Amino acid sequence: MSKNKKVVIAESGNVKLRELMDSDLEWLVKYANNGKVAINLRDAFPQPYTHNDAENFKTMIDSQNPKTIFAIEYQDRYVGNISLLPGGDVYRKSAEIGYFIGEPFWNKGIMTKAVNLITHWGFCNLDILRIHTGIFEFNKASRRVLEKCGYNKEAIFRKSICKNNEIFDEIRYAKVKE
Repeated sequence: MSKNKKVVIAESGNVKLRELMDSDLEWLVKYANNGKVAINLRDAFPQPYTHNDAENFKTMIDSQNPKTIFAIEYQDRYVGNISLLPGGDVYRKSAEIGYFIGEPFWNKGIMTKAVNLITHWGFCNLDILRIHTGIFEFNKASRRVLEKCGYNKEAIFRKSICKNNEIFDEIRYAKVKE
């Protein structure tokens, strides 16, 4: 696959899911190196986020087979990432969804379209029956996105998250293939 060829896997209006390209890395660093983004993600997400982190991330994505981590494009511009990480062993029919979008693109309906796109893509292209995720209790915007996309709240894991030395609940959401 060409490093600069745009490979789109799904689209809806002005939102596309596509492979991450080398030309996205500058924007990835800009959008990911933001405490307002990182607060809602696991600690494995580097903060500060450097160009080296972006290059390592792209190398990891390029080695995936099948690819399940994609760039989100809005109006022909990279704005964030979205992924489905398939489970293993007894969880092999499930996948975990994860995503982030750059702060300049919040509250524009982009992530709702992206979640709908990857959910449909995952159910059609991966051998899965269930997509799930855990949201930190304070991330109301992400909870609204999932609910708009037909994900159901399944559980609250009380005091299960330690982020920045504070304890929070995790709210679990899932959608099952009909």
